[in-house]
Amino acid sequence: MLDYRHQTFLVLCRIGSYTQAAKVLNLTQPAVTQHIKALEAHYGSPLFTYANRTLTLTEHGKLLYEFASRVSSDSDILTERLRQKDLASPHLRFGATLSIGQYIMPSLIKQILATMPATSVSMVVENTQHLLEKLVQGDIQFALIEGIFDKTAYHSELFAMEPFIGVCSKDSLLADRPVSFDELISHHLIVREPGSGTREILESLLHQHNFSINSFAKVTEIGNKEAIKQLVKDDLGITFLYRVVAQEELARGELRELSVKGMDVQHELNFVFLKGSQHSEEYLSWYRAFKEGYQGQKLR
Repeated sequence: MLDYRHQTFLVLCRIGSYTQAAKVLNLTQPAVTQHIKALEAHYGSPLFTYANRTLTLTEHGKLLYEFASRVSSDSDILTERLRQKDLASPHLRFGATLSIGQYIMPSLIKQILATMPATSVSMVVENTQHLLEKLVQGDIQFALIEGIFDKTAYHSELFAMEPFIGVCSKDSLLADRPVSFDELISHHLIVREPGSGTREILESLLHQHNFSINSFAKVTEIGNKEAIKQLVKDDLGITFLYRVVAQEELARGELRELSVKGMDVQHELNFVFLKGSQHSEEYLSWYRAFKEGYQGQKLR
């Protein structure tokens, strides 16, 4: 359990303003300042620097934030567990990015509910950055993410390697023949919004070939994968996604996988939780269960 000064420190880190932190905590601003000064005196190091109206954590402050976030998250999860009437009925509270949450997790959750009917499941589906923030804040226990993140800051386990492909309509002029990146950029690209995992991967791929999203003749941003696939099926553009996301449409012949010269991308899907969590073994048991379930699906 963290004392009130550490709780003040965490709120200040996340908000970045003494005034706003005081409002959230229902304290006076001098009280917030006093809590931080007490921590700095206790640890013998400054925790923040303030320049150009920006509050920045020092290296010591970053170390304390990592520790306090983990302890706070573990404490919240333990409190929730202790309040359960039946300790034998686990409550899963996790997150997944859109591709994983929509196209992989439903069948895995179905397996959990079938084999462990007493389990309560809560899954939030958001982009990588938002899920990492929820991890740090203790809103979720772990996350399955497809985006790029700092592996040194979290405990991560490889969940799967998924092919990342381009797709077009069966009626597209690009279908069923080799194409180059130079030819692709003359077409209409339909893509997820900035911050999404698939967009980050596409941006990295394009950069390797000296292109960017803006290199395309026309770009449309849509936050819903089903809407994107429908537009592509109607031959209104092309898109890039994980093969698992389009596997049904590819099997039915409604979409075609683009044969792009020099493109053979396998991207990591990762299972992530806070480093040093006291619940690590529990999370790893769920990781193994999810991974085995998903590998079993792919073998069918």
